[in-house]
Amino acid sequence: MEYLTFVVLLWFSWVQFISNSAESSQQPFPTEKLLVLTVATQETDGYRRFMQSADYFNYTVKVLGMGEEWRGGDVGRSIGGGQKVRLLKEAMEGLRDQEDLVVLSVDSYDLIFAGGPEEILRKFQEANHKVLFAAEGLVWPDKRLQDKYPSVRSGKRFLNSGGIIGYAPYVTKIVEQWNLHENDDDQLFYTKIYLDPQQRESLNMTLDHKSQIFQNLNGAIDEVLLKFGTERVRVRNTVYDTLPVVVHGNANTKMYLNYLGNYIPNAWNYERGCGVCDHNMVDLSQLEEYPTVMVGVFIEQPTPFLSQFFQRLATLDYPKHKLNVFVHNNEVYHERHIQKFWEENKDVFNSFKVVGPEENLSQGEARNMGMGLCRKDPGCDYYLSMDADVMLTNRQTLKILIEQNRKIIGPLVTRHGKLWSNFWGALSLDGYYARSEDYIDIVQSKRVGVWNIPYMAHIYLIKGEVLRNELKERKHFVLEKLDPDMALCRHARELTNHREKDSPNPETFHMLRVPKGMFMYITNRHEFGRLISTANFNTSHYNSDLWQIFENPMDWKEKYIHPNYTRIFTENYLEEPCPDVFWFPVFTERACDELVEEMEHYGSWSGGNHEDKRITGGYETVPTDDIHMKQIGYDKEWLHFIREFISPVTLKVFSGYYTKGYAVMNFVVKYTPGRQAYLRPHHDSSTFTINVALNSKGTDFQGGGCRFHRYNCSVDSPRKGWSFMHPGRLTHLHEGLPTTNGTRYIAVSFIDP
Repeated sequence: MEYLTFVVLLWFSWVQFISNSAESSQQPFPTEKLLVLTVATQETDGYRRFMQSADYFNYTVKVLGMGEEWRGGDVGRSIGGGQKVRLLKEAMEGLRDQEDLVVLSVDSYDLIFAGGPEEILRKFQEANHKVLFAAEGLVWPDKRLQDKYPSVRSGKRFLNSGGIIGYAPYVTKIVEQWNLHENDDDQLFYTKIYLDPQQRESLNMTLDHKSQIFQNLNGAIDEVLLKFGTERVRVRNTVYDTLPVVVHGNANTKMYLNYLGNYIPNAWNYERGCGVCDHNMVDLSQLEEYPTVMVGVFIEQPTPFLSQFFQRLATLDYPKHKLNVFVHNNEVYHERHIQKFWEENKDVFNSFKVVGPEENLSQGEARNMGMGLCRKDPGCDYYLSMDADVMLTNRQTLKILIEQNRKIIGPLVTRHGKLWSNFWGALSLDGYYARSEDYIDIVQSKRVGVWNIPYMAHIYLIKGEVLRNELKERKHFVLEKLDPDMALCRHARELTNHREKDSPNPETFHMLRVPKGMFMYITNRHEFGRLISTANFNTSHYNSDLWQIFENPMDWKEKYIHPNYTRIFTENYLEEPCPDVFWFPVFTERACDELVEEMEHYGSWSGGNHEDKRITGGYETVPTDDIHMKQIGYDKEWLHFIREFISPVTLKVFSGYYTKGYAVMNFVVKYTPGRQAYLRPHHDSSTFTINVALNSKGTDFQGGGCRFHRYNCSVDSPRKGWSFMHPGRLTHLHEGLPTTNGTRYIAVSFIDP
């Protein structure tokens, strides 16, 4: 038994010795012996990405066919690609005798390098064949050839022509057999050679069955994951536990390749963040003058806070004489808002054009019109499309987008407190929304960069030269069953160049489609703003924005809450003019004005009578000339305002008291000398009361104020937007001092009755 064990150990040692000797005898290839050959007739976005990854790893690349007319068919949708074989055949004629040269032939529009020349040469050497083709799990283009493929115990079985690596003489022997047409299928050509047992043996060909070098994504998306490293990011094939060097987004996987390209090889990782965001940027400070921008504004449904939208447009940090504004308004309700903005800014911008609801344009037609204004103007450098539901809080937005120097780019904007944004990270098979793995991290700015994405909406910047040279068609926003923005994005993603209709050979029109696949980007490198909700915007009120406290709380707060409100808590910014009477800012002047306008628009003031059917019992002991919040349908919104903005102040000034934030009596009072000028001394039926001044003494009225009898203390100079807060029962008997001229308005709530 011991003897047998000794023999087995000796045998294993000998095998290991032979293996190590074989490995040591195989010297690694010098990287200068690897030549990358790729076909590209135009410098598309995909081609530039390919070259960027090749440059990162210092590959030696020779591009074939640049500037040629593409006659290889529409390879993205059907058979074709023969032109690539012809170009490769011509290139190999001068390389046939270089026996130690390794040629790597790959596609360029839909391919990225994930590793360097040293790795690819080592893996090719380990394969121990003269020619290695990429492999995939699907048969193309002739499924009838499936049974003719050699069987494999493990791995992908079928040839893909998007990746070939081999010694130059052997690759030459393959491509010199080409004698077909430009639009014949390249993959079928290589397949037939590979399936010939005699040629497969004489040329020593095999497939990269386990994706050691080539990773084709078609039919294999579920097999790959991103592997994050400190230096760069790789794609890992989880089925074969390999790290492919060449990643190929063949067939309908180009969008997934775009997702991977946001990371590999050095686009983004956790340690360094974005590695390519600063590439090819434009420095506006070095330009003699700023680019001219056409701004298209689209109001396609009732939209809250439109005045604030226009205010932000007017305050963009960009020379206004370089901005031309086109507005499409589809809502009669908003005509007064646009008219006011135009009157205030008609001389600010270089030009200002409005197309209103009377034109009866569809969204697609309106957006085509706005884009067309830039397209037909040679002096239009950029087109910025903005929907009215975009609230830009960053005044530098336009400059930032221009400096990123992308054909199409948008700033990330999201709904406050939600994952809803203006982009999709992925698309489903039927072309609609799908969530990418990184979507939440991008929206929440856990991953910051410039991201290649398949769909964007609401706001984006397009170069004028792109509109004139690439997006030349005039109906990009119209596509059956798709909304306008989805139609534009699909047109951009599937963009092709083809022979014009006046071609001398119109019969070859179908052969000349060159897939360009324009990339669209979203950037979250800065905070830009937010999207507001338009879903439940009721325009039946005079100032409908007042009702948006639930739907759009951030915008409601910005418009209606006093800018010094937060200082109450950070700097103790409040006053105590009388004992336990606290005075603090709460409303903006705009909030005061709109609340008064809403009440006057309603118009049914009570008249200050004792008989009052609005209250329990129908009798008011100390009546005022008022309108209740409930009468205008504002009681829920007002109570929410109390809980959000009054309750925190209550806790600060009446320490230890936690208010329920509940009130039955919430109303706006009007004091005028001719109707009701004052209010006799009384206690409020509340635990505490707030009293907000809604207009200004000296400007809107004379007199007025409040006197607290117990302390013989008066406050006779109320400030617009400021509120009194004082105990209601027992201690603070008070009266409303006479208004001697004009009209005084106050908003009152008896809280915790």
